[in-house]
Amino acid sequence: MYQNFVPSEYVKDVFDIKPEILIEKNIKGIITDLDNTLVEWDRPDATPKLIEWLKSMKDAGIQVVIVSNNKELRVKSFADPLGIPFIYQARKPMGRAFRKALRIMEAKRDQVVVIGDQMLTDIFGGNLNKMHTILVLPVAQSDGFFTRFNRRVERKIMKKLKEKGQLMWEEEK
Repeated sequence: MYQNFVPSEYVKDVFDIKPEILIEKNIKGIITDLDNTLVEWDRPDATPKLIEWLKSMKDAGIQVVIVSNNKELRVKSFADPLGIPFIYQARKPMGRAFRKALRIMEAKRDQVVVIGDQMLTDIFGGNLNKMHTILVLPVAQSDGFFTRFNRRVERKIMKKLKEKGQLMWEEEK
């Protein structure tokens, strides 16, 4: 059961994910979380560095879809100025939003990576849908109410993974 919470890979942040590497792996799309993955959960707009990263993906022919459990206003006001398709109130880790993102990109599961900062939503959902998952460190040190609860559960999962000899995020970075 715990294996479903283990990401395919760990990186510090999205900027460690390079389009050249994704292309080598035949990746054509990215399903990414928004809050504490791309920007802090309370930052309304993309940073210049993030805008450049998104442009590098687009220039490489890699599509990006934001899949967020947040409300429409939050996700729309962030994604629309960037011209990025999005799914709000995604109910991750449930599979419906992941499958919808695949349809938006017209891509197959093995052509897409899922990027997120939470094991319980992003990684678990991506793994259940048989996609390559990438766990990033949260951009902010603070979280919203529900995320704080998830982080407590994640710490318990990570403790179990450590007991089973699995690599932990803290050990990796």
